[in-house]
Amino acid sequence: MERKPPLDPSLVEAFVRAGHGNLEQVRALLQQEPALVNAAWDWGGGDWETALGGAAHTGQHEIALYLLEHGARLDLFAAAMLGRLDIVQAALRAFPHLAQARGPHGIPLLVHAKKGGEAATAVVAFLETFTP
Repeated sequence: MERKPPLDPSLVEAFVRAGHGNLEQVRALLQQEPALVNAAWDWGGGDWETALGGAAHTGQHEIALYLLEHGARLDLFAAAMLGRLDIVQAALRAFPHLAQARGPHGIPLLVHAKKGGEAATAVVAFLETFTP
């Protein structure tokens, strides 16, 4: 299989930034370059983030769902923000230490869940009482 050239770093950074709250830009950039859907940007020191990661810690449900519909890889932080208690419970049953996991910028899993608002109230309640 032939490898494609790396994505333009400025395009990756713009896409990840857009994931934090600009759905129209996410759509436009993804239409321009579909491979961006799982691209990650390193803000420095290994603080890497995808557009889905940005959407997850800013409570951007619509952006997160759009990215998932277009092939983004679901992670525990996005599942928590989206209120997917089934996924969060399954992950923590298998790997209890992930309850203390930190996502982009060192933001804890519980904070991601709280950003999910009403849709994630059951996840917040579960995480607040979960003991490994």
